[in-house]
Amino acid sequence: MAVWIQAQQLQGDALHQMQSLYGQHFPIEVRHYLSQWIEGQLWDAIDLENPQEEFKAKRLLDSLIQELQNKAEHQVGEDGFLLKIKLGHYASQLKSTYDRCPLELVRCIKHILYTEQRLVREATNSSSPVGGMMDSMSQKYQQINQAFEELRLLTQDTENDLRKLQHNQEYFIIQYQESLRIQAQLTSLATLPPADRQLREPALLSKRATVEAWLTREANTLQKYRLDLAEKHQKTLQLLRKQQTIILDDELIQWKRRQQLAGNGGPPEGGLDILQSWCEKLAETIWQNRQQIRRAEHLRQQLPIPGPIEELLNELNSTITDIISALVTSTFIIEKQPPQVLKTQTKFAATVRLLVGGKLNVHMNPPQVKATIISEQQAKALLKNENTRNDSSGEILNNNCVMEYHQTTGTLSAHFRNMSLKRIKRSDRRGAESVTEEKFTILFESQFSVGGNELVFQVKTLSLPVVVIVHGSQDNNATATVLWDNAFAEPGRVPFLVPDKVLWPQLCDAINMKYKAEVQSNRGLSEENLVFLAQKAFSSSSNNPDDYRNMTMTWSQFNRESLPGRNFTFWQWFDGVMELTKKHLKPHWNDGAILGFVNKQQAQDMLMSKPNGTFLLRFSDSEIGGITIAWVAENPNKRMVWNLMPYTTKDFSIRSLADRISDLNHLLFLYPDRPKDEVFSKYYTPPLSKAVDVSPSGNPTYMDHGASPAPVNHPHTYGIYPPIDSMLDADGEFDLDDTMDVARHVEELLRRPVESQWGGQQS
Repeated sequence: MAVWIQAQQLQGDALHQMQSLYGQHFPIEVRHYLSQWIEGQLWDAIDLENPQEEFKAKRLLDSLIQELQNKAEHQVGEDGFLLKIKLGHYASQLKSTYDRCPLELVRCIKHILYTEQRLVREATNSSSPVGGMMDSMSQKYQQINQAFEELRLLTQDTENDLRKLQHNQEYFIIQYQESLRIQAQLTSLATLPPADRQLREPALLSKRATVEAWLTREANTLQKYRLDLAEKHQKTLQLLRKQQTIILDDELIQWKRRQQLAGNGGPPEGGLDILQSWCEKLAETIWQNRQQIRRAEHLRQQLPIPGPIEELLNELNSTITDIISALVTSTFIIEKQPPQVLKTQTKFAATVRLLVGGKLNVHMNPPQVKATIISEQQAKALLKNENTRNDSSGEILNNNCVMEYHQTTGTLSAHFRNMSLKRIKRSDRRGAESVTEEKFTILFESQFSVGGNELVFQVKTLSLPVVVIVHGSQDNNATATVLWDNAFAEPGRVPFLVPDKVLWPQLCDAINMKYKAEVQSNRGLSEENLVFLAQKAFSSSSNNPDDYRNMTMTWSQFNRESLPGRNFTFWQWFDGVMELTKKHLKPHWNDGAILGFVNKQQAQDMLMSKPNGTFLLRFSDSEIGGITIAWVAENPNKRMVWNLMPYTTKDFSIRSLADRISDLNHLLFLYPDRPKDEVFSKYYTPPLSKAVDVSPSGNPTYMDHGASPAPVNHPHTYGIYPPIDSMLDADGEFDLDDTMDVARHVEELLRRPVESQWGGQQS
């Protein structure tokens, strides 16, 4: 993370210390608006004690002022107008302050950066080395910005050489014209009398010989200048390719990978502003060099000199065109992906962006982008450059959008806000593949020109794979397909190949990421939870995590084959747990009140050593999206562990888990030994001003509630709770189909008088 981002999060005395670093000598606004640039420069590379380093410092000062002026020029609107004036003033102020002593600017900024890093490190107790002024991210940015500075200097050098070449060539042409004039004079001597001709001819011949000798030497010099310039351009293009590879093949691909993992609940992929600034610098540098190469070609055509330069210039022109083509086509990206589980007849959105659109003035003639849904096979053919005859696999409404330029941010993007998949055309499926395993993709394509129609680009980009469903019941299995694809897709794969099996630890990472995101919790799956899931997935009884580290799980085991003795897959069971927790159990999961991933035998072993009334909450093995309560209690014959029939979303939509636990008076301690009210009372539904009691005669009567939210405890006197034995099945579980559980019994008693009371008021 950049130092400035962390510095802004400082508090108290550290914040005051940070603020005191700034003033008229270096305004904090300059630090804020140029934070990325400032942290990307090689301040440490300048020796403050060496006066000969002053030229480096002066170059940094000039660059700083130029960056400020560029930032000022991009400000628009009322607020932007004021900021524009302020930034322009700071540029003048810094130039005035440091123009004669640029090393003092370097000293100032080094002190600021060092102090900020120290304050951040102290605030976060970071173990980063004291000597490093930048973290690893900043170091990477520093290397990229250093390469841009080298490219800038190379481009400036070739620009100077080109001007010198042009000047020399213009003088050569003047001298060449002079030689032609001398030749014309010599020719005209033939009309003169012999005496006059002999008088004037030697001087003209001598002058012609001198000029021709100079022209010969100068022609060789011009040829050398041209070759030297071409070699310098070759070096620049080499560095450009290397820099572009780092930005497009490393940084941009990593951003896309983060975007893909974000679809599984990973951290946000982050903004594109830094990437765009790099791509714009690439575009600017490429375009400057392209124009230089074209000018060199024009000079060659203006004055042809035999030699290899023509071939060299053709090669340079071809290379620079390839580089800019790769940049433009690679920076046409999907900023906001369409939903990966896509339901027909449902509105959806997406955003595409051209990272170099503003710099190449593409917005001057805004291009239109078209969205089409295509199949996996069509995507493969597209990447092989096979003719797909504009095939699609469905019809998308509102699938055309014009790219808009946002001047304040400098972004060129198209926002598809109201797309809808009207119909889908499925392919013939093979084997056990279901409709929720079939992958499609949204193809975005456009065409535009740059440089006054000099170059015309056709750009295309594919969305992450989408699974099309027609009913909400398919969402569960479609999500499994997307999860597996996002987690295990290899970079540069053929669409949309994924491994058929993965190591169990890899799958654990994926489902843990998904679980934390869905439940919106920092409490993920513990090692014990993952062992439980491994036991379920592999029908194993081992409690040793190491036994599963080298085991693999196939896609069929994940979501095609049912678990032994069940009518649902591993993923369907796990997804049911996530949905239930997300909708109804999130606070209890975050509090650590739900053990969840415990089987019936484990629950029994854990509870039998605890006092009567101790209970725990575990996810049902037998029902999707169910949670059960296991507790230890005395039986007339022996002490044993009882299990309630599982509660589901349907039950919790009537009465919450906390209220149900409150209702059950024989539940006393949450495992291992926490009083239940201490854990759950903050979630109890607040009592009404009047509640219902049941008299011994069975008639409801009203009574005042006390301050405590705990239910009134008269189970034996009033018969609210039926005997436990009559509510349990043979396996020690409450059978909700045959008997009413305690919570519903209480609900029924509470509901009638409240409803009639309110009904009376409304009438």
